[in-house]
Amino acid sequence: MSLSPTSDILFSFEDLEVWQKSVDFAKRIIDLSERIRTDHKHLRLIEQLEASSAAVALNIAEGKGRYTKKDFVQFLYVARGFLYETITLIIIFHKNRWINEDQVNEIKRSADEIGKMLSNLITSVRHSII
Repeated sequence: MSLSPTSDILFSFEDLEVWQKSVDFAKRIIDLSERIRTDHKHLRLIEQLEASSAAVALNIAEGKGRYTKKDFVQFLYVARGFLYETITLIIIFHKNRWINEDQVNEIKRSADEIGKMLSNLITSVRHSII
C-alpha cells in the first residue's frame, strides 16, 4: 500500500520503503487487535501489541531524524527489536486462541519482509559510515 502525502512537506523518512511498510504493518496489527475478544485482564497485552508494532516505524523515523548515521543504525536495531517483540506477542495470542494460524502466517510474512529490509538498510548505512 502506497502512502499518499498528506501535505506538501515530506520528511526524509517518508521516502523509506521500510518505513512505509512498517506503517502499513502497524495499521494491520491495530486493525487485528480491534477484533480480538478477551477478558479485560488481557487488555494490557493488546495495548503492548499495538505499541510494539507502531514502534517499528516510530524508531525508523526517529533514527532518520538523528544527526549521525551511527545513531540512525542504533534506532534501526531498536526497530528490529520491536518487530521481534510484536511477533512474540502474536505467537502468544495464537497460543491463547485469540487469533488464527492464517493471521499469524500473514503477519509473520510481512514481518519477515520488514526484518530483511531493516537488516539490509543497517548493512548499507553501516558501510557508508566507514
